[in-house]
Amino acid sequence: MNTKNLKAYAPKARTQFIDAVKKRAAHFGIYEDRIAEVRIEGGAAIIEGRAFTRKEGEQRKRLESKLAESGYEMFTREIAYTWFNRLAALRYMEIHDYFDHGFRVLSPAKSHLSNADSLPEILNHASDVAESLNLDKNHIIELQLAGDKEEELYRELLLGQCHQLAKIMPQIFKGLAFETIDDATELLLPNNLTKTDSILKGLINDIPEEDWQEIEVIGWLYQFYISEHKDSVIGKVVKSEDIPAATQLFTPNWIVKYLVQNSVGRQWLATYPDSDLKDKMEYYIEPAEQSEDVIEQLKAITPTSIDPEEIKVLDPACGSGHILVEVYKVLREIYLERGYRLREIPELILTKNIYGLDIDDRAAQLAGFALMMKAREDDRRVFERFRQRVEGGEVALNVYSLQSSEHLDIPKLWKALDLEGNQQAGSTGGLFDSSENYAQPTGVYGEYFELLHKLKTSFVQAKNLGSLIQVEHHNLNNLLGLKAELDRKIKSTDPGAKQAATNLLQLCNQAIVLADRYNVVIANPPYLATKGMNANLKSFVKDVFPSSK
Repeated sequence: MNTKNLKAYAPKARTQFIDAVKKRAAHFGIYEDRIAEVRIEGGAAIIEGRAFTRKEGEQRKRLESKLAESGYEMFTREIAYTWFNRLAALRYMEIHDYFDHGFRVLSPAKSHLSNADSLPEILNHASDVAESLNLDKNHIIELQLAGDKEEELYRELLLGQCHQLAKIMPQIFKGLAFETIDDATELLLPNNLTKTDSILKGLINDIPEEDWQEIEVIGWLYQFYISEHKDSVIGKVVKSEDIPAATQLFTPNWIVKYLVQNSVGRQWLATYPDSDLKDKMEYYIEPAEQSEDVIEQLKAITPTSIDPEEIKVLDPACGSGHILVEVYKVLREIYLERGYRLREIPELILTKNIYGLDIDDRAAQLAGFALMMKAREDDRRVFERFRQRVEGGEVALNVYSLQSSEHLDIPKLWKALDLEGNQQAGSTGGLFDSSENYAQPTGVYGEYFELLHKLKTSFVQAKNLGSLIQVEHHNLNNLLGLKAELDRKIKSTDPGAKQAATNLLQLCNQAIVLADRYNVVIANPPYLATKGMNANLKSFVKDVFPSSK
């Protein structure tokens, strides 16, 4: 991989993507200094005298809360991040031929790669892929036959591909926070994707295909993408929203291998010293000779056997997943040594062994994507397996971007959940009712209710403190019990309870990861000097880590 190509392209792409998103936002009446009114009239939406579809108008309205929450600059920057990450992910997948329909989504067919003006291969097969992308085939054929609807046709195909992948990898191909792709980011997918000045052209032409062979390309791209933002905040007091840019550094491959091989690999070899794993780890270092005393102590704490399915590894500051990918590789060798079939290993590793946390939404998405791509290398059906897991409400990936809790109204959400069955059948579950006048829960439900209040307090500073937040291990059983209740409510037919459970599930999941215990914790932690810490972070470090701050 030639990182020079990535370094030259990514900062330039950041500017292009932000500009393209701002231009698209202006098309829908969103400007830096004002937001135009949306009027819904019958089947149309009117913005600044121009007519849009009702769906577009409703999508535009849903963007307003995000704008109010984060401000214009951060909002457009986040949307640009989102589309850059998604398109980079699609580029990796098409080069590795990972789409079920077999066509390239962003670039021409291999036979037309030399022609820079050629259109994405999928455009020539629109009617062939319509059903697999859950699109209206008749409508797709109409757009094909129109002759002048190329741009509209391509948008539908591209968004259809993203929707399909959202069923497999919701953490990557869904929208901001808990919303689906069509609630926020779909509307601001930039224009002119089929034109010669498309933002896709650089992604395709400026980075040779040989640089896309290893999944690490995604992490490198993201680091270079945010490099200018990093330069702009370094040397100042860093706001919580700028911590990822200020501290994120993609760890070189040999360091990652050294860390993983001498932790996960070392634990396995301590129990199985004759394992072939040793010969497959180029950075493994033999333990030093020890005295008889120490040898006896080591024997006492070394298990006589290890079940691969029970190994738990956490990276509490996982970034875009470089360390987790190497953990996957070592665990795959361990499973193979124990006689597991290659195709059954990926799902086991991703659902049982690997855990990751980060404060950067985009980086955590990319970590999940990197793991899914490693899994796809070993199991051609892994996407289908994970689609079934997602639809069934099961664990997909244990990689989370920590979310803050200040917006959660716990009493109101608790009333809507109705775990004790107090709501009238057929009601909205109380989600939109007053949070006052609810019965104080008792027994295990009282414990769950108290726990939610504690979690809200703990995670108010989630984007600032990240994995430094403490969730005591003794809470784990109640957290798992609460999660089971939330999962049950998400599958229920009560719309209020379903929405309340969805709003609380992320809080519960991230708390479980922090409360659990692990065989190995590996990290290359983000570094920030005290002078760069904001007031809340500085105060926390001083109070909680006085000796090592």
